[in-house]
Amino acid sequence: MLTIQQAELQHKSTLRNLLELYKYDFSEYDPEDVNENGLYEYMYLDHYWTEPGRHPFLFRVDDKLAGFALIRELQQAGEESVYEMAEFFVMRKYRKQGVGAQAAVQLFNRFKGTWKVAEMEENVPAQHFWRKVIAGYTCGTYDEIREEGWEGPIQQFSNLQISKSG
Repeated sequence: MLTIQQAELQHKSTLRNLLELYKYDFSEYDPEDVNENGLYEYMYLDHYWTEPGRHPFLFRVDDKLAGFALIRELQQAGEESVYEMAEFFVMRKYRKQGVGAQAAVQLFNRFKGTWKVAEMEENVPAQHFWRKVIAGYTCGTYDEIREEGWEGPIQQFSNLQISKSG
C-alpha cells in the first residue's frame, strides 16, 4: 500500500540520500557529474525547509521507502495557485506497479490549482509516463507547452474541476 508523507526536517538526510539515487538514475539524461566526494548533491534541498511554497514528500510502499516528490508553488494568480512538480522519483524496485501514477494523483489532489510538469527533451520515458498519468487524471484536458529556458515538453493543466481519488 502506498503512503505519502510530508518530509519534515528530521527526514532531510533521508531525502538527501534518495536524491543521490534519483540523480544517479537521471545521469543518463543530464550531463552533470559527481563532485570530488562522489556525490551529485541537490543544491535546493535546504530551500524546502526555509522557503515558503516548497513541499517535500516521501513515498512508502508497505512502510518501505519507495521515492519522493518535491513540489514548488510558483505563484498565486488571483485565487489560483500554480504548482510545479520540481522533482519526482520512484525507486526502480517499485516502478511499473502503479506507484508513480498513484503518488502523482494523490499529490495533484492535495494541491488545487494549475500544474506544470516538465521533462527534459532527452528523457523520453518520463515524457511517456507523465503524458499517460496526466491524460488519465484530466481526461485528456491538458496542454503541452514549451517555455523559454527549458529544453523539453511541459504538461500544464488545472485541477480545480477535477475530483478524483488517488
